[in-house]
Amino acid sequence: MAQPPSPTHPLRATVGHVAFAVVAMGGWAAFANRDHGLQAMGLAFAAQGLLSGLITLLIKRWLEWAHARLRGPAAPLLPPLASCATVAALLTGVHTAVGTPEVLATVAVPWTVSTLYAFAYALSLERK
Repeated sequence: MAQPPSPTHPLRATVGHVAFAVVAMGGWAAFANRDHGLQAMGLAFAAQGLLSGLITLLIKRWLEWAHARLRGPAAPLLPPLASCATVAALLTGVHTAVGTPEVLATVAVPWTVSTLYAFAYALSLERK
């Protein structure tokens, strides 16, 4: 039987998860706001990059914390569901507050990715 990746394996390393989120989702935010000039693109990149890095770090830690403590049939579902609701509110609120022109387009991909990430990572913890 195959061994699960170690905590230092790139697929489990927190730094790798966070760095990827910053670059990929910040880049998406800039792209989603490309019709509004470089300033809007830069603001969206900075806001989303920071948010995605923080969210990825917190989701990963939250899922690991909850996995170690929750039991029962709903245990694998509750933490990812809580994270997807929290992320939706946080992304929408921050991008609205900083004046990102294309809020829905900007948050659609990061929210979807973070939700899929939360469920996939929770499942990977279950399989360990």
